[in-house]
Amino acid sequence: MNQTLELLNGRKSVRAYETKDVPQDVRDEIIKAALRAPTAGNMMLYSILEIKDQAIKEKLVETCDNQPMIAKAPFVLLFLADYQRWYDYYAIAGVEKMCTKKSVKMRTPEEGDLLLACCDALIAAQTAVVAAEAMGLGTCYIGDILENYEVHRELFDLPDYVLPITMVCFGYPTGQQASRPQPPRYDSEFIVFENKYKRLSEDEFARMYSYRINEIFKNVAFADGAENFGQHFYLKKFDADFTKEMNRSVRAALKNWTSK
Repeated sequence: MNQTLELLNGRKSVRAYETKDVPQDVRDEIIKAALRAPTAGNMMLYSILEIKDQAIKEKLVETCDNQPMIAKAPFVLLFLADYQRWYDYYAIAGVEKMCTKKSVKMRTPEEGDLLLACCDALIAAQTAVVAAEAMGLGTCYIGDILENYEVHRELFDLPDYVLPITMVCFGYPTGQQASRPQPPRYDSEFIVFENKYKRLSEDEFARMYSYRINEIFKNVAFADGAENFGQHFYLKKFDADFTKEMNRSVRAALKNWTSK
């Protein structure tokens, strides 16, 4: 099999790392790869923070849903959707004066600009992940960085048009993590469609979730009040306290982004 495809097909999240530093040249190669990621209009609407301060890592354990691996990961990158850099450049370039001459108001970044910047940041993050995996590191995304917007904004001194979108932990996997079975994905028939979106039937959902229900969750107690797998996931994920905080945080971030 092609080495790149083998790498992609074998990837899994790694949450425990050897007590071994990631050499600077390896870090540099990962960031170099991220900076070559596809980007809208070659604008690179993202910034990357390398989190080296151990005190900040410890704080992120707390603000990102109590995940101790963040503090233990030897290499942590935070990916930010960033329109501030271009907006600052527009100001330096005299765009407001140009708009005044044209009798139009200089606009500020809007919702579409934010989503575009989010795409850029996530593509860069995944490119970094692939590069890291190619060099023998394990990786794990931390989506919980979307929570606690106000805390993270202050912690990282973020201006108005910069938002944390994802964070990635990197490190050399422990033996247990390296040998841990790869979790299955859903079959393509339930995910990949031709030309038009397809809503699944009850029978298709039954087939889609059969392995997880009968194998992965066969000995797992459902959440209190749940009678089946769907109800369990609703309570544990969709309606969980951390999800409610994430949505509150994102609303606050969007309000700040669009209020100028």
